[in-house]
Amino acid sequence: FTGEIEELKVLPLTVNQIIMAMSLASVVRGALVALVTFVVGCLVLYWQTGEIMSVAHPVYLIYFILVGGLVFGCLGISVAFWAKNFDQISAVGSFVLLPLTYLGGVFISIDHFHPVWQKVALANPLLYLINGLRYGLLGVSDVDMSVAVLISAVGLLIFYSLARWSLKQGSFTRW
Repeated sequence: FTGEIEELKVLPLTVNQIIMAMSLASVVRGALVALVTFVVGCLVLYWQTGEIMSVAHPVYLIYFILVGGLVFGCLGISVAFWAKNFDQISAVGSFVLLPLTYLGGVFISIDHFHPVWQKVALANPLLYLINGLRYGLLGVSDVDMSVAVLISAVGLLIFYSLARWSLKQGSFTRW
């Protein structure tokens, strides 16, 4: 909206390099927010209970932070090149991401959902990212971790392809 894309057009970068740079920037930002949230949560836990929180499965936690950040980075790139105004950008958050977040079991386990909504939730790709993070941090999950790893990797490929297509269709037709 403010013309920053013109600067990217004159750089000798490919579409893949631009996507990776923007996506990795979103991973860094998301990881910093996650780290601050984790530290504050640990301080509150220690202040209230005197216990120190530990990470149950650090490899899973790092994997899902990286993949989740890349997925949302690629989604952000796709939406940014698709949207013609700020209303369309906020519509994606309000009408797509917000319902998927609630059906992803962020606040409660999907075991507490009505059986119909449990089946709907299993078709939600955010469910697997959320449960991957939950398993990495707490060791608890509503889904099998091998399925979560596979679905999150497939989701990353899909959103990367969508971001690549969006960039090529949007402003980078010369590549």
